[in-house]
Amino acid sequence: MRLHHLEVTGFGPFADRVRIDFDTLSDAGLFLLSGPTGAGKSSVLDAVCFALYGDVPGDRATAKRLRSDHAGDDVVPRVVLEATLSGRRFRIDRSPAWTRLKKRGTGRTTEQARVVISERRPSAEGDDAFEWHPLSTRLDETGHLVTRLVGMTLPQFCQVALLPQGRFQAFLRARSEERHTLLQQVFQTERFDRVERWLRDRRVELRRTSETHQAALADLVSRVSEVGAAEPPDDWAADPVLLTPWIEQLAAGTTASATAQEIQVAAAESAEAAAGEASTAGHELASLRAAHASALRAASALEAEHVAHLARQDQASAAQRALAVRPLHQVAIAARRAEEQAAADFQQVRLALAELVGEGDLDDHQVADHLRSATATLTDVARIRPLQQEVDALSVELDGLAASRDEARSALARLAARAEELPARLAALAPQLEEATAAVARAASLEADVQLVDTRIAAARAAERLTTELAGAEQALREATEARLEAREVLVVIRERRLDGMAAEIAGKLAVGACCPVCGSADHPSLAAPAPGAPDEVAEREARRGVDDLEAVVEAHAQQVRGLVARQAAALAEAGDTVERLAASRSDLTAALDEARRDAGSVDSLAARRTALADELDVLVGERDDLTAAATRLDTDAAVLASRLDGLRDQVAAVLPDGTDLDSFTAGLQAIEALATRCLDATAHLERARAEAERADSTAETSAVDAGFESADDASAAWLSTSDLAALRHLIEQHDRDVARIDEQLADPDLVRAASAEPPDLERLARDLHRAREEATAARALEARLHDRRRRLDGLADEIRSALAAWLPVRSDLDLVADLAAMVEGKHPDNHLQMRLSAYVLAHRLGQVVDAANLRLSTMSDQRYSLVHTGRRGAGETRGGLSLLVRDDWTGDSRDPATLSGGETFVVSLALALGLADVITDEAGGADLDTLFVDEGFGSLDAETLEDVMDTLDTLRDGGRVVGVVSHVPELQTRIPTQLRVHRGRHGSRTSLQTA
Repeated sequence: MRLHHLEVTGFGPFADRVRIDFDTLSDAGLFLLSGPTGAGKSSVLDAVCFALYGDVPGDRATAKRLRSDHAGDDVVPRVVLEATLSGRRFRIDRSPAWTRLKKRGTGRTTEQARVVISERRPSAEGDDAFEWHPLSTRLDETGHLVTRLVGMTLPQFCQVALLPQGRFQAFLRARSEERHTLLQQVFQTERFDRVERWLRDRRVELRRTSETHQAALADLVSRVSEVGAAEPPDDWAADPVLLTPWIEQLAAGTTASATAQEIQVAAAESAEAAAGEASTAGHELASLRAAHASALRAASALEAEHVAHLARQDQASAAQRALAVRPLHQVAIAARRAEEQAAADFQQVRLALAELVGEGDLDDHQVADHLRSATATLTDVARIRPLQQEVDALSVELDGLAASRDEARSALARLAARAEELPARLAALAPQLEEATAAVARAASLEADVQLVDTRIAAARAAERLTTELAGAEQALREATEARLEAREVLVVIRERRLDGMAAEIAGKLAVGACCPVCGSADHPSLAAPAPGAPDEVAEREARRGVDDLEAVVEAHAQQVRGLVARQAAALAEAGDTVERLAASRSDLTAALDEARRDAGSVDSLAARRTALADELDVLVGERDDLTAAATRLDTDAAVLASRLDGLRDQVAAVLPDGTDLDSFTAGLQAIEALATRCLDATAHLERARAEAERADSTAETSAVDAGFESADDASAAWLSTSDLAALRHLIEQHDRDVARIDEQLADPDLVRAASAEPPDLERLARDLHRAREEATAARALEARLHDRRRRLDGLADEIRSALAAWLPVRSDLDLVADLAAMVEGKHPDNHLQMRLSAYVLAHRLGQVVDAANLRLSTMSDQRYSLVHTGRRGAGETRGGLSLLVRDDWTGDSRDPATLSGGETFVVSLALALGLADVITDEAGGADLDTLFVDEGFGSLDAETLEDVMDTLDTLRDGGRVVGVVSHVPELQTRIPTQLRVHRGRHGSRTSLQTA
C-alpha cells in the first residue's frame, strides 16, 4: 500500500479544504509530520484510516464526532484519498454522518454517511490518458473491498502501518489478560475462544443430560426398591453396573416365592370345593322339605275353592251360547235407533222449510211446488248476475272519473297560482347573489393579509427569543474570555517556575555514565534537587492544553454570538413592528375575514336556488297544459259511462225487486231449494228405517230361542266380552292345572323322602363355606401379588437396562469433555502452566513478536536490552503464558517493564511495535505496506538513543518503504528535512509542505 494524495474538508480540526501530496513526501523516503500539540497531526492519520475503513483508530472512534467544529453550517465533511492497493490505484471519497440545518423550517437533520470508491484505468482515447471508474457506493461493499486489497482489518492496519501514540507503552506494561485481549484482536484468534466456549457449553450440556439420566435411573431404582421391598446398593451411583445383579436377585427370589404359593393355592381351592358341595347338599334337602310342605298347603286351598269352580264352569257355558245371539240383538237395537233418528231429522227439516216460506204445516205436494219455483227463479238470477256486476264496475269507474276530474281542476288552480309567484322571487334573488360573489373576492384578499401578518408575528417572536439567547451567549462569551485570561496567567506562572527549576529537571533526566547536555561532563558530583511542588513538563503541557481548549471555547461562543446577532437583525427586519401591534392588526383582519367568509358562504346556495326556481317555472308551464287536456278527456269519458249504466240498470230491475241485494236474494232461493230437497229425501229415508227395524227384531228373537234362551234380552244378559270370557276360562283351566300339579308333587318320592329326613344345619354349613372361600381368596391374592411383582420387576429391569444404555455413553462423554474443557481452560492438573488454549496460541504468536522485536531492540539499545517471553504468571495474575520481561544484558538480570525509564520504555515499546508489525504483515500474507507512520514518543530520548532509533527507522526505508515520523521534537526538525507541518489557528488548522 502506498499513499499518493489526501484531501480533507471539514474533518477534525481542518475547517477548510487541506490537500496533502504524499508523492512528494515519499520521494525523501523519511519525512516528519510536525506541529504544536492539538494542531491535528494525529488527525491526518485519522483521515487516512477513515478514508480506508470508515472509522478512526483508538479512543477517538467512540466520540463519534468527526466533523470540524470550525466549519460553516453548509460545509460538508469529506475525506478523499488516492492510494495504490495491491498494485491498483484507487480513489476513495468518504463523508461521515453529520447534522445540518433543515432547508425548510427550523431544527437540524442528519445526513447519512456516504462513500464512493473508484479505480484509475487507462482511457480509450490514448495510451497516456486515464479516467476514474466508480466501483461501489455502498459502505459494506467498500469495506470488504478495502480489507481484501490491503490484506488487513482496521485493528491490524493500525498496529502495522500506524504505530499509535502511547499505545505500545500500555501494551508493554499490560497484564496478561489485557495483552491477551489486544493480541486476540490483532491475530484474529477468536476461533480458539469459540473452541473453549464450545467445550464449556458442551460440558454443561452433558452434565445436565447426565443428571437427567441419573435422576430418571434413580427414580427407577426407587421403584424397584419399593416393588421388591429391598434397599439398592449404596454405591450404585458411582458404579451403575451393580444394579443389574441386584434386580436379577430380586426377580429370582420373587419367582421362588410364587412357585411355593401356587401349592398353597391348590390346597385351599380343594377345601373350598368340599365345603361348597356340603353346603349345596344341605340347601337342596331344605328346599325339598319346603316344597313338600308348600304342596300340602296348596291342596287344602284348592279343596276349599271347588264350589266356586263349578259356578264358573256354568257361567262360561251360558256366555258361549250367547255369542251367536248377541250380534243379532245389537243389529236390532241399532235399527231401532236409526228409525228414531230418521223420524227426528224428517220433522226438523219440514219445520225449517215451513218457517222459511212463512207457511204452516206442509205436505209433500207443497214441498215439491216450492222446489220447482225456487229452481226457476235461480235460473233468471244467474242470467242477470253478470249485468249487475257490470253495473257495479261502471259505477265505481264513473266515481273515479269524477274524482280525477275534480283533482285535475284543483291542481290546475294551484299551478296557476305558483306560476304567478315565481317571477317575483327570481327578481328578489339577483341582488343577494351579487353581494355574495363580491364577498368571495374580499375573503381571498383578507386571507393573504392574515398569512402575511402571521409570518411577521412569527418573526417578531423569533426576534424576542433571539434577544434572550443573545444575552445568554454574550454572558457565556464574557465568562469564557475571563477564564481564558486566567488560564493564560496560570500558564505564564508555570513556565516561569519551570524555568527557575530547569537545572533540577535536567539533573533528573541524567543517566549513570551519560554526558550532561549542558556541560558535556560524564561526572555529576552535585545534582540539583527540584523545589517542593515545582512544575514539570507534564504540568506545563496540561496548562497549555487547558489554554488551547479555552481558546476553542471562546471562539465557539464568539461564533454563536455573531450568528445570533445576524439572525436577530433578520428577524426584526422581517417583523417590522412589535408582537402586540401585529396581534391587534391580525385580530381586526380575522374578524373581517370571518364576516367575508360568512357572506361568501351563501354563493352556492343562492345560485342553486335561482336555478331551481327557473327550472320549476318551466316545469309548471308544461304541467298546466297537460292538466287542461286531461280535464277535457275526463268530462267526455264520464258522459259515455253514465248513458251505458242507465241501460244496464233497467235490465236488472226486471228480475230483481227494487232495493233488493242480489246476493241475499240468491242465498234465500238457494236455501228454499236445499230444504225442499232435504224434506223429500228425509221422507224416503224414514220409510226405509222402519222396515229395517222390524226385520232385525224378528231375526234376533228367533236366534235366542234356538240357543236356549227365552228372549234376546236374556241372551244379551248372559253374554260376556271376549276378554272377560277368556279370563273366566283361564281361571277354570288354572284350577285344573293346580290340582294336577299338587297331586303330582305329593306323589314325588324325593319329596316324600325329604319330608321324612332330619332337617340340615344351614348356618354351620355356610360358616364352613365362608371360611374356606376366604382362605382360598387370600392364597390366590398372594399368588397374584407375587406374579405381579415378578412382572413389574421384569419391566423395571428392562427400563433400567435401557436407562443405563442411555446414561453410560453420556457419562463417558462427560468425563472426556470435562477433562478437555479443564485442559483448555488451564484448570487441569496436567496443565502445569495453567494456560488457556487461546493464551497458548497467543503465547506462540507473542514469542514470534518478541523474536522480531529483539532484532531491532538490540540496535536501538546499544546491545543492552532484549525482551523475554515467559510462561510464568506475573504478580497478581491468575493466568500465565503472556508475560513479558526485559533482560539487561549488561547485568544479566531480568526485570519488569514497569521499572524502565521514559526513554527506555519508548525504545522497547517501539521495537515491540515494529516486531508486531512484521509478524502481522507475515500473518496477512505478506501484504505490501510501502507507507509507515510512527506517532510521538521521541521527546523522551537522549541524543545517542535518538540517533540509534533514527538509524533503525532508516532501515525501514529499504525496498522503497516510506516512513513518516509524527513528532514536535525540535531535534527531529533539524535531522529530517522533508516535513509536513500542521499549523493551528482560531478558525481551524492548515498544513504546509517543506522539502530539502
